Amino acid sequence: MTDRRGTFEHACGVEPRAEHGYCTDDMARVLVVTTREPEASGDVNRLAGIAVRFLGDAQTLTGACRNRMDSTGVWTDKPSLDDSWGRCVWGLGTAVARSEVTWVRKMALVQFERAAQGRSPHPRSMAYAALGAAEVLSAHPDHRAALKLISDYAVSTRTSNGQSAEWPWLEPRLSYANAVLAEAMIAAGVALEAPKLWQRGLGLLGWLLDIETDGGHLSPTPVGGRGPGDPRPAFDQQPIEAAALADACARAAAVDASARWPEGVRAAAAWFEGVNDLGQRMWDPETGAGFDGLHEHGVNRNQGAESTLAVISTLQHAQRISLLQR
Repeated sequence: MTDRRGTFEHACGVEPRAEHGYCTDDMARVLVVTTREPEASGDVNRLAGIAVRFLGDAQTLTGACRNRMDSTGVWTDKPSLDDSWGRCVWGLGTAVARSEVTWVRKMALVQFERAAQGRSPHPRSMAYAALGAAEVLSAHPDHRAALKLISDYAVSTRTSNGQSAEWPWLEPRLSYANAVLAEAMIAAGVALEAPKLWQRGLGLLGWLLDIETDGGHLSPTPVGGRGPGDPRPAFDQQPIEAAALADACARAAAVDASARWPEGVRAAAAWFEGVNDLGQRMWDPETGAGFDGLHEHGVNRNQGAESTLAVISTLQHAQRISLLQR
């Protein structure tokens, strides 16, 4: 799925669709999963190098990011502070904190400092950026740009209130990558030593885990979102939802000793293994790739980058949880 420029966004079955090009969203995810892989091989480190170079090219001097590059290496959109910016900051921060390759860490830090100038009006974009800042602070506790970014994010959460006691979520409907909103609160609360903030994040994550569990298995929010009273199960379910829950539960497990967080990671991994609303496996053990969606009548068996990175990310967490609990 990857050439010298980057990882192709789409696939038809197992075949990459090179004509659709690449995107910053996916390259940020590539950087996350490659740099947090313990004792990474040379091939994994080379992927990290491709990703960090791609993200550097995506940035402007103000830190805003382009998202889409065509197959010839030409950017096709304008720089913005949308989710691609937030995920870029997340990926770079993860590389700063976790890469075993010195030049990747150094390049990522330079790019992080450039991207950290931005502030997005979009909650998920800021949440991803806050995760990146938290990663940088774990390695460089006094890093001024990271501290300013995560502090600004924490201030923005003070005006985000739930809809009601029955629906405490920050939005009238769940939409996509929902768990990142709770995870960012946990990360920011820990980084800033603000217990009320990370406890709020834990509460929201627990509520989300409850509402996305049905019949003893994970039943993620579909593409169309989920609101109070919506029928269940609902489709098209996307691998990114399971992966976001696994990310958030893994972070929560590092803060809170409750057994529900490791169980949340295992439920996300089990969703890929077929413990889901259709009893269908959502990844291909032969290729290591994830399938693109769980539909009402079956599985979308295209194996695109987002889905593949989602299963890799989730299984990374599940393996780590398993090792910690031995």
